[in-house]
Amino acid sequence: MIKVAIAEDDFRVASIHEQFLEKIGGIKVVGKALNATEALTLLENNDVDVLLLDNYLPDQNGVALLTDLRKRFPKLDIILITASTERHDIESSIRNGVLDYIVKPVTFKRFKSALNKVVSRRELFESNDEFNQSVIDQVFTGSQSKTNSIVLPKGIDPLTLSKVQQTMESFEGGINAEDLSAYLGASRTTARRYLEYLISVGKAKAELEYGIVGRPERKYYLM
Repeated sequence: MIKVAIAEDDFRVASIHEQFLEKIGGIKVVGKALNATEALTLLENNDVDVLLLDNYLPDQNGVALLTDLRKRFPKLDIILITASTERHDIESSIRNGVLDYIVKPVTFKRFKSALNKVVSRRELFESNDEFNQSVIDQVFTGSQSKTNSIVLPKGIDPLTLSKVQQTMESFEGGINAEDLSAYLGASRTTARRYLEYLISVGKAKAELEYGIVGRPERKYYLM
């Protein structure tokens, strides 16, 4: 579960961004701030992975806030969402390690692309202790190289797949399709599809276990 904070002075825009996040899934909005001061307080009092940051906040520009954010929250991923197309703002954002820069008005497709980049990079860091050039290229570009790309089959969404794997990690004793469907908020058929996909790519295994009444139950484990 990726924890996201929204810093946006227009509550209507903030609500749209929150709705976008709900559509993507696997993400929890921990809070919304109307200005830079509230944003800093929100970050200090909560465990936040990603900050969606507007530039034109009433008390301080988001770009001007970046240096302070980098010092105080070095592991925070920042996505700047702004109407500004000025070279100074874009250059400063890049130099201060902003993960992505989205110009308003924001489309859901572009918004989802930015969040996919967050998920992809976090998965790379969690699954690798050492990095070859191909993986390093993926970290910096936010996408996989052509020679090492993984094309997911139809019906397998990368964000949902990530959520499935994270859920399975918390169940050392294995998980069945019914329990996974409850955690995903999806159908049992959808849950089973993701579980069987993980088996097909060698990332999970399944074992039959017998309950009290003797009925076999298919449980899935990450490998």
